Amino acid sequence: MTQERAPLKRGWTTGCCATAAARAAYAALLCGEFPDPVTITLPRGQTPAFALAVHEHGDGWAMAGVIKDAGDDPDATHGVLVRATVRPLKAGSGLVFRAGPGVGTVTRPGLPIPPGEPAINPVPRLMIRQALEAVAHDTPGHHQVDLEVTIAIDDGERIALDTLNGRLGIVGGLSVLGTTGIVIPFSCSAWIHSIHSGIDVARARGLPHIAGSTGSTSETAVQAHYALEESALIEMGDFVGGMLKYLRKHPVPRVTIAGGIAKMAKLGQGMLDVHSKRGVIDLERLARLARKAGGDTALFERIAGANSGLEAFELASEAGIALGDRLADSALSCAAQVIRHSGIQLDVMVFDRQGQCVGHSSLQDC
Repeated sequence: MTQERAPLKRGWTTGCCATAAARAAYAALLCGEFPDPVTITLPRGQTPAFALAVHEHGDGWAMAGVIKDAGDDPDATHGVLVRATVRPLKAGSGLVFRAGPGVGTVTRPGLPIPPGEPAINPVPRLMIRQALEAVAHDTPGHHQVDLEVTIAIDDGERIALDTLNGRLGIVGGLSVLGTTGIVIPFSCSAWIHSIHSGIDVARARGLPHIAGSTGSTSETAVQAHYALEESALIEMGDFVGGMLKYLRKHPVPRVTIAGGIAKMAKLGQGMLDVHSKRGVIDLERLARLARKAGGDTALFERIAGANSGLEAFELASEAGIALGDRLADSALSCAAQVIRHSGIQLDVMVFDRQGQCVGHSSLQDC
């Protein structure tokens, strides 16, 4: 009898936590007391409540903080303290956002927030605005929200070093993200978001050539091969399809897909998500590719019975068969189908674990 797994726990985005903290701080600023727990309304109508981890109230300001719980998602910001400090401004000033310690500032065009602004995305900004307006509505004599809201994330500058923010031109800390307020475990939405943002930044800068890589080895190798600047590098990981589908609607002149032998073999099989959990390498298919490249029946049988794609590639290399180019051809064919009619010039590069190019295929345009 198999034991059923417990459902994965959902969590809360940084934008959701910042909204709760801002609402609590503004309520204390108006009424002198911090609501604890504090309840907010999410974009889809849910009304979660958050306990306050810290709160302070001074002359003309109030600060509250919420610990982010990302649930069972492997989120780099799980457990961070998200703070919001609220100060009143003169009438007519409106709502002004500031980046506190640990929150980044946008320095390049192409993102949803213009350069010079704190990296607080549009949906969290709207959530915070609506939460503050709700507090004002519930407080007699307060109707217009004229406030400075500073969002800070403890240790955010250090944590941001492990994210793609630097490449996107977000300096000094993390981004405050979230479109629904809820983190769905292993949804990988943050990674997809970073892929889209990287493409947007490259387009805004007018870069003629970008490269999506499956890992650090292929990224380093393709950057050196084409002398690409950092903003042209898209860390797509396993999400080849996620990158290509976005490029179909937001094209750039030239795109290179760079990856290892196993990942590119899976792409050639038609797998747009090349994670190990999504499927295995079809070794018999590799054997057929090797035979088309001039391999004999004995090689076919050895590759079909190999333990891994790497072993299959090594067997082909020992026999003098250029399997890498065949892998690149098939991967290119699959990728080109996704972005057909886009006008993008596309090529695929296959790298071994040492970063040596072992296969290459290209098309003038799709």
